[in-house]
Amino acid sequence: MNMSDPYLSRFFVYSDPNSSSMIYRLPQSWWSRPYEYEWCLQFMSGQDTVLDAACGIPHPFKFELARRCAQVYACDLDIRIISVDAILAEVRRDIGEEAAERIQEILPVRLHSAHANLTALPYEDASFDKIVCISVLEHLTPDESLAALREFHRTLRDDGMLLLTFDYPTVDLSAMEQWIEQVGFSYWNGVDLKLPRGALHTDMWGGLHCFRTVLKKYKS
Repeated sequence: MNMSDPYLSRFFVYSDPNSSSMIYRLPQSWWSRPYEYEWCLQFMSGQDTVLDAACGIPHPFKFELARRCAQVYACDLDIRIISVDAILAEVRRDIGEEAAERIQEILPVRLHSAHANLTALPYEDASFDKIVCISVLEHLTPDESLAALREFHRTLRDDGMLLLTFDYPTVDLSAMEQWIEQVGFSYWNGVDLKLPRGALHTDMWGGLHCFRTVLKKYKS
């Protein structure tokens, strides 16, 4: 398998492209975000309608998407997502005043925010060209993860792309493969489930690696 192929589902490795800054400098505790964000951005175009699912409050990816894509939707279970003032307050608290000022300058009209649970998304069928869900599934129960994948399948267009990242071993890869097949997704261009040498790793939370996967709707 070609490890440089961005469409290959696999573990992140330290040699993958990454960026420590996106609108603002990313906190070191966001150990996998420089890799996850850089990887996801490779797939975005100016014609896309994109959902950043469970986008977080201070996290900058939704704003970066809004600078690059035609229409961007962002949803989160935290109700502060629908308040610009609340987002800016959280950025000031977690990151700093300069970061808040940068976000305030670029807050785009075409960023549509919603307070929503991933298990019941408030969007019509086939709404999105691409759905991004970054480091979220490890916070869900297996039933919630399966329900979220069903909602992603419902709201994604037939030729659309689902980009997922999640922590391992918190998320069981065998279970994930079963959910993917059960819901009706398939890997875009193959998968390598082996933990490679040089895999991205943190000692936090008992020790974690980060897995990425590119999915499409299954077509017989």
